[in-house]
Amino acid sequence: MLEISRREMLRSASCGFGYLALSALCGQKTSASDSAVPASLTARAPQLRARAKRVIFLCMSGGPAQLDTFDYKPQTGKKKHPGSVFNFAQHGESGLWISELLPETAKHADKLCVLNGMHADITNHAQSFLQLHTGDRLRPRPSLGSWILYGLGTENQNVPGFISLYPKKPSVYSSAFLPPVYEGTPIGLNTTNMSTATIGNIQSNHLPTPVKRRQLDFVQAMNREHATLRPDDTRLDAVIQSMELGFRMQMAAPELLDLSQETKSTLERYRVGQGKTAGTCRDSDFGRQCLLARRFAEAGVRFIEVNHGSWDQHKNHRADLTANCESTDAPIAALLEDLEQRGLLEETLVVWGGEFGRPGLVPETKKNETGHNARGFTFWMAGGGIKRGLAYGKTDPTGARAIEGKVHFRDLHATILHQLGLQHDRLTFHQGNREFRLTGTEGGNVVHDIIA
Repeated sequence: MLEISRREMLRSASCGFGYLALSALCGQKTSASDSAVPASLTARAPQLRARAKRVIFLCMSGGPAQLDTFDYKPQTGKKKHPGSVFNFAQHGESGLWISELLPETAKHADKLCVLNGMHADITNHAQSFLQLHTGDRLRPRPSLGSWILYGLGTENQNVPGFISLYPKKPSVYSSAFLPPVYEGTPIGLNTTNMSTATIGNIQSNHLPTPVKRRQLDFVQAMNREHATLRPDDTRLDAVIQSMELGFRMQMAAPELLDLSQETKSTLERYRVGQGKTAGTCRDSDFGRQCLLARRFAEAGVRFIEVNHGSWDQHKNHRADLTANCESTDAPIAALLEDLEQRGLLEETLVVWGGEFGRPGLVPETKKNETGHNARGFTFWMAGGGIKRGLAYGKTDPTGARAIEGKVHFRDLHATILHQLGLQHDRLTFHQGNREFRLTGTEGGNVVHDIIA
């Protein structure tokens, strides 16, 4: 029998534990580097047949009241119950029910696929808003736009691949643990005048362009030499790529942001500069955002988020909802019209919705207060290979909860990725020795019933 002293045993055991830790670290590094897509914005082929090339997300933060916009709930039976307090009518050949508050959007009823069976996990704004954008309601995770950029890259190397207009929070454009090169570019903060909003640090006239190019080449040569000493630091690579993109954007981005070449009739159709402030509704120059979204889509930007953050009407439901609809109705209709006329709608997936919905009011009462409802609410989609003129899903007679055609945020994300040619369960990233994806460990289901 081999005799080992206590000192020898502890010495050898400690080495053993050290080797175990080293092995785990090496394994983690290998896992991360072997499976991750190279940190590049170069356009990549989709995994599946893509029906859409890009996404425009019309984010209605605060919880749009579905019963007074797209989910018509008339009074039934003898006992009065919560339902729609505004008038509805059927529109288009499809006969979609749309509220009187949205007369311009209603003209495009046959382009819309209305999802009346949406549901989420929580009725708190912050957590549900985070889940809508990232798939996780508690922890910082990459946003939907960052995942799409990670999977597909971008078509135009002279402008950002992911743009967030008038963002409410950094979480809507954060790349989190994905390489920083996939982070979105914000234009206009939530309190900024959109007419003066721009992409920072890309314009300068202190040197001629050829001289600036030579200057940047010199700086980038030092950056790349520095990066060779830290091959696993994605932040350095992101800096190098962002400086190159910034140089290229000096020519392209200012022109895209300049609306002076648009006709007077176009500016009027989009209601540029005609935002409304009333109650919870705040002027975000939503029309300018929608027109910029069209221009960015034409330029090949992969993911564009347009924000209107005023839908949290608790005290003055009727007046505040009317103001919100008035601010967004015509710009959205103009965007849909232009995308269709320019042949862009079929390759652009337009998505409208917020973090949840609201309970209904009893029309005959004087009560004018609403709360939050995550058990049943409405989104709509248009273009990008989605069926037109379809009302999919259903809530109960009072709109309190989804009962048919239920679509969770995970299912919405899976469907958006599918239309772009990405498989949600194969779009993964290894971080901290774990595999992450947008639809989480629970996964999502592609809603095939709404795909044309």
